[in-house]
Parts: sequence; structure tokens; C-alpha cells
Amino acid sequence: MNPYLLSAVCVFLFMCIMFVVAQLVKNNSIVDIGWGIGFIIVTVVSFFVYGDDRFHQKLVSYLVVVWGLRLSIYLGIRNIGQPEDFRYANWRKQWGNNFLLRSFLQVFMLQGFIMFIITLPVIVVNNDLSVFKSYKVLYPVGVAVWVVGFFFEAVSDYEMFMFKDNPHPHKNKVMNTGLWKFSRHPNYFGEVVMWWGIFLLAIPSGNWYISVWAPLTITFLLLKVSGVTMLEKKYDGNDEYSEYKRRTNSFLPWFPKK
Repeated sequence: MNPYLLSAVCVFLFMCIMFVVAQLVKNNSIVDIGWGIGFIIVTVVSFFVYGDDRFHQKLVSYLVVVWGLRLSIYLGIRNIGQPEDFRYANWRKQWGNNFLLRSFLQVFMLQGFIMFIITLPVIVVNNDLSVFKSYKVLYPVGVAVWVVGFFFEAVSDYEMFMFKDNPHPHKNKVMNTGLWKFSRHPNYFGEVVMWWGIFLLAIPSGNWYISVWAPLTITFLLLKVSGVTMLEKKYDGNDEYSEYKRRTNSFLPWFPKK
């Protein structure tokens, strides 16, 4: 079977299972927990079905699996037992009688399609046994970029988790320490940087024009659609967040304004 088709089938079946589970527990937020797991499934399947156990394939697959495991474990710890995320809860109210169909299409199938696009560099690497040797210099560069992104995402997630787990009241307080002092969304910054790192690692395998859709897609989504834009609307009217917003870069980490 064509590797892209097989990966698409894996994503589709996985998202169908996630949809059924979500309806049983009446919480569409579990799609977030499954996000990293879906990438792991595509990575493992493409590696063992099409890979040849080569260094570049093991490197890219390992990095994606590490990222997916960390993200899913973190979101599982954070979300299990909690109410449905405000985004999905709002859609549940807005969609009314069409909730099931729109959830299947606009939450699970749409995220599945996006997942498939972002896994393209992994599929390219695991399916292509040849390597352009002149581009091997990109391996250490790509790993370095990925490590920077992983650091920002993992550390900022931990900082936010500890902030929310603080027993002291902080309902009207804003997380503005650690990495959050330099960016309002350091976790999203890290996510984007990691996928640009994976793209760099995929270039020696060829078909860069396919792989590049992954970092372009995740960058656009987190900056303009479901990430920064949607979350910041949640804090409209919050004076403390407005001050934090005035002083702190939205995405790229930098020193706070005076």
C-alpha cells in the first residue's frame, strides 16, 4: 500500500476510535490527549512497514515518539478528571442537535487531517531509503533546533502546570514568570520550532516540498487559528492580562518591555 495512504488510514481509524471514546465519556477534550498518540502510531507504522532501520529514519522517528509521549502524558495528567475544555464546551452548546455530526467532522476528522499533514516529514523519511549526502550537515542543525523547541514546550508546560496546581488563589493572576516572562505562548513557540527541526532533518531524504507543509501548517494554526488567537480571546477584559500583553511578546521570546 502507498505509504501516504496507509498513514491516512491509520489516522482515520485512530480518530474514529477517539470519537467513540469521547462520546462515551461525554468529553471531546480527550482528542487533545490522543493528539500525540496519533503521531506515534503513524511514526511506528511507517518505520516498521517502510523503513530500513537506517540512522536518519531512527533519528526522526525517535524524536517524534519522544515528543508524542511527553505531550500525551502531560495532557493526560492535566485533563483527566477535569471538565471539558472551554473550546469544546462552547461548541457543544453552539452545535445543539448537530453536535455529534459536527464533532465527528470538525473536531476529530479535521484534527486527523491536520495530523496527517504534519506527519508528512516522518512518512517521507521512513519511506525514502536514499539520502542526499551533501545535506547531511542538516542532521546536527535539525536536532539542535528540535532540542530548543522541546525545551521551550516541555519547560513552559511544566511551569504552567505548577502554576495552576498552586494551592493559593490565583483566579485573577497571570502566569508571567519563567519562560512565560519572555513570551505569552512559549509552549506554542516550542511546538513550532520542533516541527521546523523535524523538517530540517527530513530534507536529506528528499521531497522537501512535501515535508515543508508540516511546519507551515503548525505555524499557521498556532499563530492564527486554534492557538494564540483563540486563547487570548479568553482573557478579553482581564486588566492584568492586558498589562501582561502590553509588556510581553506574543510568540517569539524576548525581554519584557518596561
